[in-house]
Amino acid sequence: MKNNSWTWAAIAMLATLGLIYFLNSHFPGALESDSAQMRLVYLCAWLVLIGGGTIMGWRRHAGLALKQALAWLAVFLILIIVYNARGDLMGLGGQFGQQFASSLTPTHPVQASPGTVYLTRGLNNSHFQVDAIINGHALTFLIDTGASVVSFSEANARRLGIDPAALSFTQPMDTANGTTMAAPVTLASIQVGDITVHNVRAAVLRGDGGMALLGMSFLDALGSYEFKGERLVLRR
Repeated sequence: MKNNSWTWAAIAMLATLGLIYFLNSHFPGALESDSAQMRLVYLCAWLVLIGGGTIMGWRRHAGLALKQALAWLAVFLILIIVYNARGDLMGLGGQFGQQFASSLTPTHPVQASPGTVYLTRGLNNSHFQVDAIINGHALTFLIDTGASVVSFSEANARRLGIDPAALSFTQPMDTANGTTMAAPVTLASIQVGDITVHNVRAAVLRGDGGMALLGMSFLDALGSYEFKGERLVLRR
């Protein structure tokens, strides 16, 4: 029985690795953002929970274990359908639908209308964060109106295809952790929802730590931006 447990554990591990490989190969960039990686962790945790419960129950009562596994699978599929249809739910449910859909993924920009998106304030803090596409790569930013330019670490620069070794860190920049040296760069594009801004001034900060900041060099290029309670509305 113990050997069987290790066999099932090995199968589960291989299945998880296969899922990660499938996502990386068929959906380039799908796992680059921090929020996408966290959702993958949640998914794997659910798979382990459901799979482990099914295996343990199968030993006692195969029929009941199968019914429970199918019930959990149905719940999981319903959640996926609701998530993928959150845009339609917003239109059907009006303001309540918009609040519900945006609360599912606060970092994901919600399309209110063409050229207008909004973000919901994070549940665990008082900040607005967003999953943006930079030069075709995904990166999670903290919205910071106190930052003059878009900025991110050397580690994030490498994720975006920028080689820090080729940059000149000659510009002092004040950050939450003190003054550090930064290298000015120009980003070809930053996309948030259906809003795209081209040729954005940015800075790569010395070191690999710190949150990426979406500063005024992006916000000033918009038609407008407005804080409305728990929402930040961006307009092209």
